[in-house]
Amino acid sequence: MARLEFFFDCSSPWTYLAFHRIEAVAAARRASLLWKPILVGGLFNTVNPSVYHSREHPVPAKQRYQAKDLADWARHCGLAITWVPGVFPVNSVKAMRGCVALAGDARLPAYARAVFELYWGEDRDISQDAVLAEAAARAGLDAAWLRSAAGAPAAKDGLRANTEELAARGGFGSPTMFVDGADMYFGNDRLPLVEAALARSSTATR
Repeated sequence: MARLEFFFDCSSPWTYLAFHRIEAVAAARRASLLWKPILVGGLFNTVNPSVYHSREHPVPAKQRYQAKDLADWARHCGLAITWVPGVFPVNSVKAMRGCVALAGDARLPAYARAVFELYWGEDRDISQDAVLAEAAARAGLDAAWLRSAAGAPAAKDGLRANTEELAARGGFGSPTMFVDGADMYFGNDRLPLVEAALARSSTATR
């Protein structure tokens, strides 16, 4: 069975697009899917500071095209995505610690999806406890329990470890995907290549 790792941060709209489709991609190729929540700001600080320069010195033509590109992708995927939410960039650390706390729990994707929807679809500030409590409720989780679990050392250490792991493996942003451990892909638009890699892997192991 092929193995697909999905490193993600809910603060990225492009990650939301990939997240929306990644389970179907894995299922189509009968691959195991491993969720790896990260803090993308930690990656930017350590291995990709150019992101901050581009935010401080934007290229207007590129910005206009990126807004169109995101709208085109959102329409293609049937999602509601706001180009620039009211709070941007947002501090997603609590949300992502919550995802780490749900490692191995079948409700993790539902919680992450709710966080994505609240931030990118409804322009809600996911750094706020009340908003994360709503995300937990939408996923059928006890909000008080999840808040406590997300604040525990295990969740904090796990988020840091995932982020450091991705940097050590050559990653620099979200979403980043690995097929069978070493074959890395970055970005929502690489999903067709991910599926092709999974197809090759499943064929090779027959």
